Amino acid sequence: MAKRSKRSSNRKSKSESNGSLFDVVDDALLTSIPLRQAAQSRYLNYSLSVITSRALPDVRDGLKPVQRRILYTMSQQGLNATAKHRKCAKVVGDVMGNYHPHGDSSIYEALVRMAQPFSLRMPLIDGSGNFGSIDGDNAAAMRYTECRMTPIASEVLADLATRTVAFKPNYDGSREEPVVLPSRVPNLLVNGATGIAVGMATNIPPHNLKEVCQALLKLLRDPEIKDYQLVANDAVQGPDFPTGGQITNTKDELREIYSTGQGTIKLRGTAKLETKSKSGKVLMIDAIPFGVNKSALVERINELIYSGKFPLVIEARDLSTEDIRIDLLLKKDADENMVLAYLYKHTDFQKNFNVNLTCLVPTENPEVGAPNRLGLKEILWHFLHFRLSVLTKRLENELAALNRRIHILEGFALVFDALDEIIAIIRKSDGKADAAEKIMARFPAAKGGLDAEQTDAILELKLYRLAKLEIEVILKELKEKRKRAKEIEKLLSDDENDYTRSGRWQIIRSEIESLIADYSKDKRNKRLSAIETVAEEPEYAAEDFIVAEDCHVMVTKDGWVKRQKQIADPSKSRVRQGDEVLTCVAGSTRESIGFFSSIGVCYTARMIDIPASTGFGEPIQKLFKLKDGERIVAAISFDPRVIDEIKEDPKKPELCPQAHALAVTSNGFALRFGLESFAEPSTRTGRRFARVKPGAAVVDVAVVHGTEVILAVTGNCRAMICSAEEVNYLSGAGKGVTLIRLASDDRVLGFKPSTGDRDLLTVQTNRGAKKTISTAKYRVTARGGRGNEIQKNGKIAEIIKPPIAAPEIFEE
Repeated sequence: MAKRSKRSSNRKSKSESNGSLFDVVDDALLTSIPLRQAAQSRYLNYSLSVITSRALPDVRDGLKPVQRRILYTMSQQGLNATAKHRKCAKVVGDVMGNYHPHGDSSIYEALVRMAQPFSLRMPLIDGSGNFGSIDGDNAAAMRYTECRMTPIASEVLADLATRTVAFKPNYDGSREEPVVLPSRVPNLLVNGATGIAVGMATNIPPHNLKEVCQALLKLLRDPEIKDYQLVANDAVQGPDFPTGGQITNTKDELREIYSTGQGTIKLRGTAKLETKSKSGKVLMIDAIPFGVNKSALVERINELIYSGKFPLVIEARDLSTEDIRIDLLLKKDADENMVLAYLYKHTDFQKNFNVNLTCLVPTENPEVGAPNRLGLKEILWHFLHFRLSVLTKRLENELAALNRRIHILEGFALVFDALDEIIAIIRKSDGKADAAEKIMARFPAAKGGLDAEQTDAILELKLYRLAKLEIEVILKELKEKRKRAKEIEKLLSDDENDYTRSGRWQIIRSEIESLIADYSKDKRNKRLSAIETVAEEPEYAAEDFIVAEDCHVMVTKDGWVKRQKQIADPSKSRVRQGDEVLTCVAGSTRESIGFFSSIGVCYTARMIDIPASTGFGEPIQKLFKLKDGERIVAAISFDPRVIDEIKEDPKKPELCPQAHALAVTSNGFALRFGLESFAEPSTRTGRRFARVKPGAAVVDVAVVHGTEVILAVTGNCRAMICSAEEVNYLSGAGKGVTLIRLASDDRVLGFKPSTGDRDLLTVQTNRGAKKTISTAKYRVTARGGRGNEIQKNGKIAEIIKPPIAAPEIFEE
């Protein structure tokens, strides 16, 4: 154990700088702790590492660690905006080998995103080659692409050479990397950020550089300004996405988002009516929401057109080049406002951006940030004070360099009048060390003479600097350096809480103003996303976008459903092996169809939403959320041409409607209920029409008018024939009334409503005999009894249903 402990301490000393996992392993080896406590501790350490070292950006430079390391590596390679492009593989390799040992794919993905103009409002990398597209195309391999930094990236890296920010050892302690870049650009808001950590996430939208800078200046003028005052026309108006689009939030909604640091941005694409011709109108889409795949959007629109769900549009064509252009060819009588309303509802042409202004804020330890959700003012405030700390450090470094130079120049000035004596001492000396010792003895520092540093500078002085003119240059330089040092000392001694008079805040203000002047002239940096509150949304009616045509919908016993324009013979339709047709209904594509399940739930959808297929169709579970063991037992078309009027008579609310439904359960209960409440499309979970006891199930549902005769058959060869009027009509879901009293081992197999036909139903016994149940042989009785005995011995194996015929489709 002692040897293991020694090895542990050695490994720990080598990896102390980067928090090696050896500490975790050794603790587990040397101590005994509960598994729950160890797992909790390790997971907390892991989550903190993900939060601070990968997923969340820093409020100061707005960068994640991988982005920061990429830019720092490129600055070391000299890849500024005027340099020649260099292979991305070289940059990625250096980043991975020196600072970010997490695989080249993640590094290259981050580099590619920083070069995409549709991902960042102001890209930090200038890429050469294929860096992907808004259509979702992947970037070429890093061995084929090249990169360098953009001018705005130079502003992010400004003052880095003078070490104005803290540095920390890299993962193996072989070199140093900056904790944060001394960015002059409020990059967190300008380019935004998206990241998912452990237990938290961030989603910061991009903004316009000029507006953010104006907000910074506004905050400097009035530090007590409120969050809502920063959301104004002369400051931050709202997000500004690189793909443009239209933001429909109200000013109050935006102010609430920027005050709390969270909320929803309502973003939609923009379009305009371009031309009108004999063939129709053209609606041109010139902007799409941020983060939307353009090719997927066009594919979705064409899918809706070809499926008949978008009849107002003939075709969608993608004519985009560098700018987005999607032409929608409309029909002559199409209303473009209705077309836009449909696009907003059924495609990604309108999308929500969920704002979450979570980032890392500085703590007492400069190497570790703390995650926090901030408001707009807090983000700007942190950035301004970060710029103050960078400027202060820059001035302190400059002052230290000036003082070192002044000290040397003062030594030169001191010996100007004794140059001949200095030269004589040097000529008589045995070397540099002997000369330095003799000069310092002649001009001792204790009496205002020379120290070792000044003496070394004098000995290194070139002979031509002893000329008269050169001596004057040195004296002039000394004067200028002393003047500049006094200016810096004054700046460093001013009150940083005085935002209007402080010299350092004046410098920061001028730097922000220069950013506005340098980068606001470019047309690409103008506001792209319009902020327009929609006063009135166009009225949307789903029926207006459905082609009215007749169709058949077929359901199988195993729950497969499909729609066809016409089915001549349902019994010959294609079904899966072992499956068979349950029912086939007809109606218009604009009407609804109800699917009734064994647990007493009705699922309603428009017929146009049933998948069209000439094959097996699709499982009904794709349309609705059925429970385990639940199955469809019946389907009813709500087309008024197929079913009679189902609305209740307002003059006689106590009476049931003319056409309604009757359901029978396997435990002998029956109920009648209205269909009006089920005619409208439902959610995926459906609406309940019956309350079925545990162990029982609905066996069938059929449309009745109340004048029919009902025949229910049980497994023990009993049949109940009664009038439909005896079954109570319920206004809501219920268990119903007893239709037939069953023995403990019996159950209802099915039922059929009839208008008085003599031959009602044919059944087959377990002995293979077929029996036809007829009103000529069995009399109609009251409900609630045991019914008629069909056969003394044996069981009914199944009900033989007649072949399912395709229902007739009525013309308008």
